[in-house]
Amino acid sequence: MSSKLKPVLAILGGSMLAFQALPSHAQAPSVTVSEPTYADIADLADSSGMVVLAQVKKLLRVKDERAPGLAPGYGRYYVEAQTKSLLTGSAPLGESVKYLVDLPLDSRGKPPKLKKTDVFLFARSVPGRPDELQLVTPTAQRPWTEAGEARLRGILKSLVSPDAPAVITGVRELFYVPGTLAGQGETQIFLKTKDGSAASITVRHHPGTPPAWGVSFSELVANVGHPPERNTLAWYRLACFLPNSPPSDANVSDGYAAKKQAEADYRMVLGDLGVCERNLS
Repeated sequence: MSSKLKPVLAILGGSMLAFQALPSHAQAPSVTVSEPTYADIADLADSSGMVVLAQVKKLLRVKDERAPGLAPGYGRYYVEAQTKSLLTGSAPLGESVKYLVDLPLDSRGKPPKLKKTDVFLFARSVPGRPDELQLVTPTAQRPWTEAGEARLRGILKSLVSPDAPAVITGVRELFYVPGTLAGQGETQIFLKTKDGSAASITVRHHPGTPPAWGVSFSELVANVGHPPERNTLAWYRLACFLPNSPPSDANVSDGYAAKKQAEADYRMVLGDLGVCERNLS
């Protein structure tokens, strides 16, 4: 390790080396990095105490043997960056910040050219050290783009909205109740949430028409026929966190046929939501 880097890491006291410990891997020649999806950015934003826009000023490579959990094809770097703006968060923040990040390497073992480029940092503050950050994941530095900033600001605005959809943790109960006419009925799916607030999905059947559904993240009735649009926070909460199938004891429908219909309606909702795609590890 260079004499220049040793005191820097000593000052850090290991606080920003607290990435999740994973098995060590041999270095791979290079890594292909895919563009992050809406779910990727929502994951990062939702788990961050602060989101910072900064400009990279200096990068120093950390030797692989001093970088536990380093993924194949990546190098770990100590970064100094100039703070440009705090997009969300309330912790004290210095005019410049220091942090560790894992960057993909090309076939020559070189990282992307980042000096003087703007980046988003999804991070936590280090208590008592306003000039240091700890990224929420080893790769939670993302390059700035105009489109990326617009998407990120939209996600952050949704997350802090008073009526923001709650974090879904599972299915509490579901049941189907047939109507008075053949082909008529309704399935109610009550969801578990992280904060204990109300959330439910309603699926309605009317003779001669396809079933329609909607979701409510309050005590109000769901807006049936208007499911959440893809790449919105409500869609993300459902598509990325609903289980592939509800617990068997959650289906309290009366009778075999009703239970099967409730299960079919649940699968239909998942199908309409589509796959929650993630490209970031």
